[in-house]
Formats: sequence, C-alpha cells, structure tokens
Amino acid sequence: MQANRATGTRPERAIRSLLHRHGLRYRVNVAPEPAMRCQADLVFSKARVAVFVDGCFWHRCPDHGTSPNKNSDYWQAKLDRNVARDQRQRASLEAAGWTVLTVWEHEAPHAAAERIASTVLSATAGSGPTHHRVVR
Repeated sequence: MQANRATGTRPERAIRSLLHRHGLRYRVNVAPEPAMRCQADLVFSKARVAVFVDGCFWHRCPDHGTSPNKNSDYWQAKLDRNVARDQRQRASLEAAGWTVLTVWEHEAPHAAAERIASTVLSATAGSGPTHHRVVR
C-alpha cells in the first residue's frame, strides 16, 4: 500500500491543471475547516466548495468498486471504514455550510473540471467582479 499515492494522483493533477488554466484558483490538500481533521483535495475557500478526488477501489465507486478475494475480511473492513469516514466528513462539511463534490478517478477530467467550475462559479456569483471562464 505504500506505493499508492495519497496526493497528487494523475486524475487530481489533470483536473487541477484544467481548472488553473481557466482562471480558477484553489488550495490543495488542506482542511476546509481548521477544526476538522479531513483534508479535501481541492478547496475553493471563497465559494466554500470542497472537492474530493476519490479512487474507485479505495472509496468503493458505485460503478467500478471491487472487493479483493484474498484476505477479504481485512479488505471488507478497511473499505467499509473508508466509506464511513467519507460519509462523516461530507456530513460535517455540509453542516458547516460547505458544498462537497466527489470526483471519481474514472471520470473524464474535462467533465469533472466543468462540474467543479460550474459549482464554484455559481457559488461566487453575485459576490463581486470575477474574471473566471467556464472550462471548455
């Protein structure tokens, strides 16, 4: 498991690149709320949008999540804890007024970036002048 990257994965880098290229600025791998232990992959503080880019295996993607056959008791418990933690973090952030987006690693980066940009731009609409362009 040491070889699996926790941050800076290929899907994360592709999405960050697209968002940055189109003028959106964000913080990477920070806690949206200082009192919370969770770190979002992308945080748009002004818009209060937290984005998690989740791996299909580790977070049990509804389309591609699988369970290993070897040592299945260990993996079942491990993946169950991951999903439960994700649900707790999402509920805590939403209760604190954050919009939480989950992007799965199998999603096309352009589509994910478009969804994120749309959410961020709609959250910041009416909060003053902006120079952001929609990701195409």
